[in-house]
Amino acid sequence: MSIRVGTRASALAVAQTRMTADLMSAAAGVPVELVRIESDGDRMRGSLASLGGTGVFVSALRDALLAGRCDAIVHSLKDLPTAPVDGLLLGAVPPREDPRDALCARDGRTLLTLPHGARVGTGSPRRRAALLAARPDLEIVDIRGNIDTRLRRVTEDGDAPLDAIVLAVSGLRRLGRTEAITDILDFGVSPHAPGQGALAIEVRDEEPSDELRAALAAVEHVETRAAITAERALLAVLEAGCAAPIGATATVRDDEVLLRGVVFAIDGSASLVREVAEPIDNGSVSRGRHRADSQYGGRELPVVEAAFRCGSVLADALLGAGAADLAPLGAPS
Repeated sequence: MSIRVGTRASALAVAQTRMTADLMSAAAGVPVELVRIESDGDRMRGSLASLGGTGVFVSALRDALLAGRCDAIVHSLKDLPTAPVDGLLLGAVPPREDPRDALCARDGRTLLTLPHGARVGTGSPRRRAALLAARPDLEIVDIRGNIDTRLRRVTEDGDAPLDAIVLAVSGLRRLGRTEAITDILDFGVSPHAPGQGALAIEVRDEEPSDELRAALAAVEHVETRAAITAERALLAVLEAGCAAPIGATATVRDDEVLLRGVVFAIDGSASLVREVAEPIDNGSVSRGRHRADSQYGGRELPVVEAAFRCGSVLADALLGAGAADLAPLGAPS
């Protein structure tokens, strides 16, 4: 037998799914077959906000999983809507790659050394707001396309060349394109999206085969699951869709979960920053493993419960400080 793992057909999606599938195969002792599925988001053109949000990248994969065409599916976690889907579980969260944003610019430029009025490409309202907050003189150009297509806008002179683009460090690393990075943008400059750099493996809500159970256990990383739980809980409570310029980063320590969140005005002219910490009760990340659901044999680990509380508390703090007046909220992702 083999484990069938569904993936989007893009080069980045296939690369990151193949890395995960190899680990799953080694743990389960059976082959893992990739099932390539074209999503609506891959076929359409336009910004994510105009296409209806990040959910356009996951619906086709979820349909295939529910229909039994595959045994598991792999997503970029930041593309995964926060609302649960009947019949599906977040079966495993592998270790997170670097979540930061990267500038890829002509002539080795950094964000500080880009010329006045430089044209910088991004399709993300969050990155647009962060760039304008740091450099109000920049001209932000809305772009779409895969990583290679975007990079060519910088490296080649065409009809609409760009001085720079902003991409995720994680995607560039997984495709082996880190040579294109000219500046790493830390959270204080370009707060990364909740879940950025992490992957999600979804499975059906049913008793898994022994092979699938072993494969999921091999790639599960408790600290990453806790971090993305905090970041995504923040998104869910804020009812923030992909059009909301929001960044979040969570850190798991021995006795607490620390979460920092940023909400920008869409034009980068103002922002709110808040940070909260929640204690981890009766346990730590080093004790046991998180079990996704009851079929995996246990309840949520205290670290994951603390992470969820952390996201909820931070969302309340940001809303109390006026986040809803600053950014477009009320559109669940």
